[in-house]
Amino acid sequence: MKIVFDIETVGYDFESLHESQQEFLLRYAEKEKNEELREEKKDEAIRYLNLYPFTAKVVSIALMNTETENTLVLFEGENEKWEAEDGKLKYEAHTEEEIVKLFWKFVKKADQVITFNGRLFDIPFLMLRSAVLRIKPSVNLIGNRYYSTTHVDLLEQFTFHGLIRKFNLDFYCRAFGIESPKSKEITGMEVNELHKAGRVKDIAIYNGKDVKATYELYKIWNDHLNF
Repeated sequence: MKIVFDIETVGYDFESLHESQQEFLLRYAEKEKNEELREEKKDEAIRYLNLYPFTAKVVSIALMNTETENTLVLFEGENEKWEAEDGKLKYEAHTEEEIVKLFWKFVKKADQVITFNGRLFDIPFLMLRSAVLRIKPSVNLIGNRYYSTTHVDLLEQFTFHGLIRKFNLDFYCRAFGIESPKSKEITGMEVNELHKAGRVKDIAIYNGKDVKATYELYKIWNDHLNF
């Protein structure tokens, strides 16, 4: 069984971090002598909190079984479930701890996982976030960068492991004629704002579209570039 997955994360409120953590994150901005540039760098440091497992949490994980093309989206919430009309796309609300535990339960059964930029973001984030939550990952998905038997990172494959320029998922989708998850005017960088507005369901729906696009991109790679 192969599983395609993608995660969405949300940064903590900056003021909730310890004073020493705030100082560390703003250390470069504070060195800027120009006041306008200093404020811009501060805003940037805060905007990117969702990229780090010590300053952000998991709010959604979408997993697709490539054999059945069934997708399960686990998202932050309580006692809520629904599914798309075709029954192949299901949504379940859980706490972050439950989401992460379920993720490791599912991927343990997989022979291979497929991601887009998973090696540099999704996987290390999940492994370190699991440690923060005191959850033991069921499998080491980092592995050897050039060994794609257990993990296919499509960004690595489409750049031939860094030989050519990287593009984002939206760019690859448009280049290969795949419907982009960004076509609905939601991007990964807007997830924080959606979360603040209480629109967690919209994040889950976006996450599901992300994993579908990743699967379609995987089929292109598997059919034409997998030797």
